[in-house]
Amino acid sequence: MPYVDGFVIAVPTANKQQFIAHASRFDALFIEQGATRILECWGDDVKAGQWTDFRRAVQATEDETVVFAWVEWPDKPTRDEAMARLDELMKTDPRVDPAENPMPFDGKRMIFGGFEPVVVLEQGA
Repeated sequence: MPYVDGFVIAVPTANKQQFIAHASRFDALFIEQGATRILECWGDDVKAGQWTDFRRAVQATEDETVVFAWVEWPDKPTRDEAMARLDELMKTDPRVDPAENPMPFDGKRMIFGGFEPVVVLEQGA
């Protein structure tokens, strides 16, 4: 059964190209560790909700855009093993060195978590 890590962040809109470059370098680590697919999605229709919404969830300001992303794994054991390896790579790999690849957003406002799919629909299946 596949496993998914989901993320929501607020990125300064002016940093869009920096974000794309950062994500491209960082996401390669996930693929190298066994992820099967990654989508980084730049918000273009993120409406305000009555009680809560994506913007409020990450405390996005008017000059920020919400990014919704996920990493797909073949299964949870692969993801857990990869995360353990990634913890070690975080100490040595220049792709995650803040001096070499600075985060173009406030990581303290990122929300994330791991999810077990309970419904999967695919075209043609």
